[in-house]
Amino acid sequence: MKKIALTSLIAMFTVAGAHAANVIDGNPLYMPKKGHAYSVTALGSHSGKQDIKAWDLDEEFGYGITDRLSVNVATKIEDQRSFDRWAWADTSVGLTFRALDMGAWKMDLVGKYQVDPVWGNHRPFLEKDDTNYTWTAGVRGGYTNARFTVAGHALFNYENTESFNWNEKAGKEGIHTLKLGLDGQFVIDNNWNLVAGVEYTGRLDKEDRGNPAAKIKNEGKWEGTFGVNYNIDTTKFVGAYVSADMNHHGGANRDEWEVENGFGFGAKFGIDF
Repeated sequence: MKKIALTSLIAMFTVAGAHAANVIDGNPLYMPKKGHAYSVTALGSHSGKQDIKAWDLDEEFGYGITDRLSVNVATKIEDQRSFDRWAWADTSVGLTFRALDMGAWKMDLVGKYQVDPVWGNHRPFLEKDDTNYTWTAGVRGGYTNARFTVAGHALFNYENTESFNWNEKAGKEGIHTLKLGLDGQFVIDNNWNLVAGVEYTGRLDKEDRGNPAAKIKNEGKWEGTFGVNYNIDTTKFVGAYVSADMNHHGGANRDEWEVENGFGFGAKFGIDF
């Protein structure tokens, strides 16, 4: 009898863990099932900063090709008040493959190609567009059950002014960065859950675009996020978020960590259908 009860308990938590990762409620390991599509729309801004996005509207749409493979497209519209301009900015297409799916334990391989901007003038005082192309490859994974989720990720990014500039010619060298992050979710009840995360983005280059005079030393950025989600039902949620940044610019005269003035804030709406 005890064996039956123990087996039933383990099975219950295994099913709950598998279910939690497929419910669109802000879970950092969420992945759509085969034949399901999802949409996550986010509106965000930042207080107390200059020469940055005043508002941005983000949209991510994805589709489950199989239970373990999904494709996604994401884009962003941003309004930068400091120069009275707007742009159709970061636009990407990506793939996620669930390489490990053992009950509550998950691990995904992820890849993405991004263009920024698609349209818009990011440097109006130079009277030209500044378009960058970024390739991303990495992994995310963690543990999830009906009560909580803990997930980490590591992403390598290669950015350049051309899509396929692998020759790294003088003056056109790419930017190499590594993103390391940890995210968590705590389920309060059927309707409410809390999410939090921290991510570090580090510059791997020693020189900026191949310029020996522009030495780089430990350039990086920390970003922390905290949010509250309300589950309308198992296929829809809304959330509110705040974030804070700390930057290390890495230049000869800016070799210090600086906490950005103000904080980021925004709201999200997600749906699985």
